[in-house]
Amino acid sequence: MRQRQAGFTLIEIMIAVVVIGILTAIALPSYNGYVMRARLTEAFTGLAGAQPRLEQHWSNTRSYAGFADVAGQMPPNSQNFTFSLTTATASAYTLTATGRNGALNFAYTIDQSGNRVTTSLPSGWTSSNSCWVDRKEGKCTQ
Repeated sequence: MRQRQAGFTLIEIMIAVVVIGILTAIALPSYNGYVMRARLTEAFTGLAGAQPRLEQHWSNTRSYAGFADVAGQMPPNSQNFTFSLTTATASAYTLTATGRNGALNFAYTIDQSGNRVTTSLPSGWTSSNSCWVDRKEGKCTQ
């Protein structure tokens, strides 16, 4: 009587490796996109959260100037973004979030009229002058 050998053949193992490779090639870019969108949310949250505080400052002082000097008003710098008030006059402001670390080359702004602009993106990303881009193909966050 012949005893049957147990185990996998080389072909079966190679097919499993190919299937894993294909799944990885499809899943990894999607995962990286989700991770980047989560990082960009830090900028959107900081900018949108500071806008009402800037308007309150203007309501109290009739000027946007001096907002950055008031403790606790500016959004705190995060792991991936630094925030700065690049323009602040009596009637206008521009608040900027500049990317660093995992969000390097990204920059977003908001102004006194609520205009959201993507001012800088890494190469290969599609830009927009009317919204904050959060996807490589140029789609915007609300």
